[in-house]
Amino acid sequence: MSQDSLQDIDRHLAPVLGRRLTVLGATGSIGASTLDVVRFARARYGAGAFPIEALTAQSNVARLAQEARAFQAKLAVIGDVSLASQLREALSGSGIEVLAGPEGIREAAKRPAEMVMSAIVGAAGLEPTLAAVERGAIVALANKECVVAAGDVFRAAAADSRGVLIPVDSEHNAAFQLLDFVQAHAIDKVTLTASGGPFRTWPTERMAQATPEQAVAHPNWAMGAKISVDSATLMNKGLELIEAHILFGLPPEKLGVVIHPQSLVHCLVAYADGSVLAHLSAPDMRTPIAHALAWPRRIASPSKRLDFAEFGQMSFENPDFVRFRCLDLARTCLQMGGAAPTILNAANEVAVDAFLKRRIGFLGIARTVERTLNVMGRETNGRAPATLPDVLALDAAARGRAREACGEEAA
Repeated sequence: MSQDSLQDIDRHLAPVLGRRLTVLGATGSIGASTLDVVRFARARYGAGAFPIEALTAQSNVARLAQEARAFQAKLAVIGDVSLASQLREALSGSGIEVLAGPEGIREAAKRPAEMVMSAIVGAAGLEPTLAAVERGAIVALANKECVVAAGDVFRAAAADSRGVLIPVDSEHNAAFQLLDFVQAHAIDKVTLTASGGPFRTWPTERMAQATPEQAVAHPNWAMGAKISVDSATLMNKGLELIEAHILFGLPPEKLGVVIHPQSLVHCLVAYADGSVLAHLSAPDMRTPIAHALAWPRRIASPSKRLDFAEFGQMSFENPDFVRFRCLDLARTCLQMGGAAPTILNAANEVAVDAFLKRRIGFLGIARTVERTLNVMGRETNGRAPATLPDVLALDAAARGRAREACGEEAA
């Protein structure tokens, strides 16, 4: 390819490379991978690629300060207010503005960046992500809990602001690339793949003894502790079913899950004519991140390239809904709709935290979630929360019930 051709490509990419970027959760797994993609883009396309507006973190002051200086961010925010003075000291003389606490994180989301990477894990990402959507930003969504807990709220906000939600989860990003929305009538089924996690072949008796260390040791992906445990219970895939239903407007009967241990195929979309389209890539989150950052263009990324000869073969199998009770509970909540997904998400976060702190066993996660759903189902009207305050109130109530259920589980 000639130098002139390369220059034409760069001019073609200029509109997306010039987007200002805010990363919510910059020191976590997804946030770090996002900055890795930006670093690679700057080396490939020029130092001005993806100028950084704001970076946030919950407690990792040293990493946040390091990245804020390296990327010349305008704003750095630490979620833990007790660490604000440490961050100010670490950034002294840099000219980078420092804020702290939930208000500071929301302020970061409101700053004028065309694109916001939402990489804060759990319900803590709800308010700042919604703030970004409400101002019409392009939101790269790596926080599935936002959509699961507050799907109607996010859809309404995006419609009002004309903001864009681009999924970053490997499966949803794959579906986003494969789905022909112009011919939605011809979509037969969207199947999300799951590796099966570290306990794919374990009998129930052995799973009952699983430790946090074993649960977070994912065979294919490098992720944070919470998401890794969700992958071990297959709750992660259940939440993704609900997220796909909300993001793509597909009915539950057109959504499915298949176990694919190699994690090379991320989604399959079957059409009415008998065609099945598959998205494949190496298990590297920098691939969907690069796609989201550059949408609707494509840029180079530092992702590992897929080598079919290296893997040799691919296998698929149906999930076991008995051993992996969390997936079955999520599937039920998908069918129920209403308040159920919000309750499911809140209860799961509490249960996973209790497991990681060794207060309950691995199988206790599913039992805690089921108890919470049963109790909250009797206490609520079942309608989906229509506003963010409604979401937060239901989330808080479900967490309270889940903590009680954890206590019963541990007793």
